[in-house]
Amino acid sequence: MLDIELIRRKPDFVKERLSTRDRELPKLIDDVLELDSRKRKILTELESLRAERNRKSKEIGFYRKEGRDTQALEEEVRKLKLKIEKLEEEFSDIEERLKEVLLRIPNLPHESVPVGENEEDNVEIRRWGEPPEFMFKPRPHWEIGEKLGILDFAKGAKLSGSRFTVVRGMGARLERALVNFMLDLHREKGYQEVIPPHLVRPEVLIGTGQLPKFEEDLYRCERDNLYLIPTAEVPLTNLYRGEILKEEDLPIYLTAYTPCYRREAGSHGKDIRGIIRQHQFNKVELVKIVHPDTSYSELESLTADAEEVLKLLNLPYRVVELCTGDLGFSASKTYDIEVWFPSQNKYREISSCSNCEDFQARRMKTRFKDSSGKNRFVHTLNGSGLAVGRTLAAILENYQREDGTVEVPEVLRDYVKADIISPT
Repeated sequence: MLDIELIRRKPDFVKERLSTRDRELPKLIDDVLELDSRKRKILTELESLRAERNRKSKEIGFYRKEGRDTQALEEEVRKLKLKIEKLEEEFSDIEERLKEVLLRIPNLPHESVPVGENEEDNVEIRRWGEPPEFMFKPRPHWEIGEKLGILDFAKGAKLSGSRFTVVRGMGARLERALVNFMLDLHREKGYQEVIPPHLVRPEVLIGTGQLPKFEEDLYRCERDNLYLIPTAEVPLTNLYRGEILKEEDLPIYLTAYTPCYRREAGSHGKDIRGIIRQHQFNKVELVKIVHPDTSYSELESLTADAEEVLKLLNLPYRVVELCTGDLGFSASKTYDIEVWFPSQNKYREISSCSNCEDFQARRMKTRFKDSSGKNRFVHTLNGSGLAVGRTLAAILENYQREDGTVEVPEVLRDYVKADIISPT
């Protein structure tokens, strides 16, 4: 959530930054300013009326002691009470509407973020590794997986419908190996491993920015008013919701493996085949809760931690800085890590590493007490370390062999207890 004080003091600055995301967004700032002005005007009037009511109530008590008639004063107090109640109702309504508008406004892009409209305007930062050269036409991961008997799309559809997959045998072992490898690596980097709930309350999703804007992408259990998490970022970041931390507690590094659940409501026709875009997928998440002064250096190290997974797996990738028009709702700055897919002859996203600055912290009311005793909002960061299914798909494609088998990356062989995946 944006700082209302910043909107009041620098409305033109806020509008300018938001317009780099979407030219329609500044209109929401006008709505905020109008509602905020009405709210403050009503509050001033309420304070005046309450003071008048209190003064006249004291007069009534004083006059009663003197035996004087207080009927007229009592009528005035009754009318004041009714007027106050009506204004309080109006104030509450405006306050709720103001909150609703503020919750739908995305974060301000950092001034270093390149201005652009969509992914075509993203900026490549670096590349690592050389795409493998094959003496044959590389096959897509879904074809490799089906021939090996490790990806069963028909059974997934039979059980749950489209965009669900059953992973079998060596495929399941490889996916489990990837989870353990990633968690072990991140734990060595100083992240605390967490097993969070997969079902969370609505206010938790409001805290990280999924609600109210992205309701249609979430799976909701209506009977209990709980939601399946779309990413472990949600419960991990909210662990400190409503708390005031000590400055010496920062930074906090967290990692978790969880299944993630997304309706993919806006992805009809995209990545129909394979396991790139599923309703249920596994992911290892990285979350940092840090001091505001260090959050951008922490973003660089977070991205490097996610990159390290691909380096050790020897998977070629590139890092792209997202432009303003392609930023996620809560992010001020984001690096996407894209891994090479030979069958598509292109890089595809496998991790998104973001600094949300104090945007989520304001929604969650997560603060720390600094050395001067002042309560300040923390900065929050998150990134995939990595999306496990997409990593599996990338291994199948980059390590495929002409005879249909797939070589297991060297760093995973002790986990998988095999060097080669062959047809079952």
